[in-house]
Amino acid sequence: MFESFSIVFTISALFNFINYKWLKLPSTIGLLILSLILIIPITLSETVFPEFYKFFCDIIVNANFKSLLLDGILSFMLFAGALHVNIGALAKQKKSILLFATISVLISTFIVGGLIFYTAKLIGLELPFIHALLFGSLISPTDPIAVMAILKKANIAKSLGIKIEGESLFNDGIGVVVFSGILLLATATGDYNQAEISKEIGTLFLEEAIGGIVYGLVIGFIGLQFIKSLKDNPHLSVMISLAIVMGGYAGASMLHVSGPLAMVIAGLFVGNKINISNNKSDVQKALNEFWEILDDVFNGILFVLIGLAMHLLEFNKTYLILGVMAIVIVLSARLVSVFLPYSLLKHEEKKPIKTIAILTWGGLRGGISIALALSLSDELSGELILYITYVVVLFSIIVQGLSIGKVVKKLYS
Repeated sequence: MFESFSIVFTISALFNFINYKWLKLPSTIGLLILSLILIIPITLSETVFPEFYKFFCDIIVNANFKSLLLDGILSFMLFAGALHVNIGALAKQKKSILLFATISVLISTFIVGGLIFYTAKLIGLELPFIHALLFGSLISPTDPIAVMAILKKANIAKSLGIKIEGESLFNDGIGVVVFSGILLLATATGDYNQAEISKEIGTLFLEEAIGGIVYGLVIGFIGLQFIKSLKDNPHLSVMISLAIVMGGYAGASMLHVSGPLAMVIAGLFVGNKINISNNKSDVQKALNEFWEILDDVFNGILFVLIGLAMHLLEFNKTYLILGVMAIVIVLSARLVSVFLPYSLLKHEEKKPIKTIAILTWGGLRGGISIALALSLSDELSGELILYITYVVVLFSIIVQGLSIGKVVKKLYS
């Protein structure tokens, strides 16, 4: 696995260089596009240089995308993102963020699941309803990694940016819990009755979501006490912050609480308590520089992997048609799931329709959706769900990601 990780990292560094020098695109989009271009010669080499093709396939397989993201990269990137989010600004939008991260995810899950189920049937594909709901649950949460990377380049109102950023940070953990609950239903045997399954899902939510938030506060508080006592040793402060993430995420797995939510809470707590954005003390500067670099490194690896792993999918015309239809379905569900909660609250933005349009178009999907799709076996329609997930994610990152800035400019010009 180390060899695969090293090669992917090298490709990521090279592509970052090319994008910085010539393409000038947001790094996540540039890396994804370059990775997709690299797939062409790799695929063509299958007949001429089969050993090289197999070597490259093994790199992607050995990198273990799902495990690398969900059990590794995700924890670092969520913590890094949360470090720089202002809790005061977040608190002002707490009702919106809470509704978007919970109710919106549930609404979107069932709309997407229902429409995908009937659409698949319409074009002659067999997709059980519970499997369609699994797709709905993994594609509904916006991806914090994709969203926060693109938001850096989009000139949007501060209150709107906080809504999108806060939602993406929190609905990732909630989305994983919803996905796990539906997966429990999908894999339940006849030994369980409806009441027992409902109890299991309720317990899962309490343990994962509530437990993750409490656990994040605990490890954040403990880590903060260490960091605050190290004003004259910024390097050790960085090591402590790494320990919060690595040890904290490992502990979350052992305690069966949501690691992603714990990392968000810990990052928010530490970042705001030491006022990391102030960047005046040596500790603040060291933490800022280290986590910004680490964020860029893991961003690069993630989006290179998203692009390169696509060549493992075999072309299927019917799957592709459903994937294209899924783009429209997912965007429509996003519109409804944003409009309903948004209409219940008062907001700072003076033009609600335009705000809803930006929230809809700016709700990007990314690596987390693909990682969850990769966890599904063939018995759970894994191949079909992975295919349509890839189509939606590629459209989301490339088309929506490249155009969100222009959409904002046009709506507010």
